[in-house]
Amino acid sequence: MTNLFRPAIDLVADLQARRLSARALMQETLDRIAQVNGKVNALVALRSEAALMAEAEACDEGPIKGPLHGLPIAVKDLVNTQGIASTQGSPILADFVPQQDDLLAARLRAAGAILIGKTNVPEFGLGSHTFNPVYGTTLNPYDAARTCGGSSGGAAVALATGMTALADGSDMMGSLRNPAAWNNVYGFRPSWGRVPSEPAGDLYLHQLSTLGPMARSPADMALLLDVLAGADPRSPLTASAPPAHPLAPLDLSQIRIGWLGDWGGAFPYEAGIAEQCLAGLEVFRALGCQVEEVAPPFPADKIWDAWTTLRSFTVASGLRALRSKREQLKDTAQWELDRGLSYSAMDIQNASESRSDWFRAAARLFDRYDALVLPAAQVWPFPVELDWPKSIAGVEMDTYHRWMQVVTPVSLLGLPCLSIPVGFGQAGLPMGAQLFGRLGNDANLLSLAQAYHQETQWPSKRPPPL
Repeated sequence: MTNLFRPAIDLVADLQARRLSARALMQETLDRIAQVNGKVNALVALRSEAALMAEAEACDEGPIKGPLHGLPIAVKDLVNTQGIASTQGSPILADFVPQQDDLLAARLRAAGAILIGKTNVPEFGLGSHTFNPVYGTTLNPYDAARTCGGSSGGAAVALATGMTALADGSDMMGSLRNPAAWNNVYGFRPSWGRVPSEPAGDLYLHQLSTLGPMARSPADMALLLDVLAGADPRSPLTASAPPAHPLAPLDLSQIRIGWLGDWGGAFPYEAGIAEQCLAGLEVFRALGCQVEEVAPPFPADKIWDAWTTLRSFTVASGLRALRSKREQLKDTAQWELDRGLSYSAMDIQNASESRSDWFRAAARLFDRYDALVLPAAQVWPFPVELDWPKSIAGVEMDTYHRWMQVVTPVSLLGLPCLSIPVGFGQAGLPMGAQLFGRLGNDANLLSLAQAYHQETQWPSKRPPPL
């Protein structure tokens, strides 16, 4: 495993300088997958070894294609990828092999990455627990009896176990942040619009979900972000931004960070989570940042009501073509579909007005703070046989996703947000914190997190040998 836990930025530098052959890296990758994937089930729809080795050899013999030249990457199974089964974890799509790439897969290929297969997801990406009837359940490498989170669960586990150096993810309701936290890696939800969505269907109404990078360091995520980001002429609400890689250092003495705690009691947490996040904040304070507590800036119930309305509206818009196959969908997908189809135009208008009110309140908050912090999850990784937590600290959860309410202040506004590792609880399970900021402040957030990473190096504390 000489190369498998090295930084991605070092691997691609060596590949481009021909100090490392793509063939050697691919062989190490395939050996690692053979060693551990059967125990965690993170990678699915893997291409044949012969095809992958042939593509790696072509990289070695041909010109440098781009910033990810020769790097093995698996694509999240919500992304259509030419020639690779793209099921979204649903039996309805179990035999679907796309004839062309979605935009994300196309950008990875154009950057020189070798696409080795897919990373596992919940069915249609719904729920922060990676299991589906096509490929089964992905397990947490720190405790195989626990969930790895989701929906980018396979991606996070692949990173944590050294099967990939970079991974793409997507995030509507914590799908990058929650699995990153529970697998001791980093996940970045960029400012909405920095990474274009697939230029198909409606291009204006749905601004909740975004694609983004995952890695074992913020510097590595900046590398992948620049590959995924950039305006597409077919996507009117996306825009170009200056490159994030390489990250520029910040004057940390000028950085102000606000801790939002439990949002005035609105977000119940399991024991030890808040304390673990506060320990992470102490690292920022030791680095010279100013850190202070912040009172709830907006009613959490208004954020939640707006969020659940707009989420169901968005999910139903994507699932409505499957109404005739409704009984083949899992119960949570049916629930979202039914809710989304029930709304009036004024229901959507009212939710959008609440979102606008929260955006204005957040803008005032960012006049005082460069970054805000919340836990990345309200519970520790739960038993893998549980579909979702029904209560937290004695508080009953009234929906399948209420236990992830802590991510909704970020998601509703499309703010840039990192999930940063903050260490391990008494049971040895990882936890993370959300570090988020003003819309468009992506590069500075990544630089701030990189300073934290250089001090802590949490992802180097790897799972026990599998």
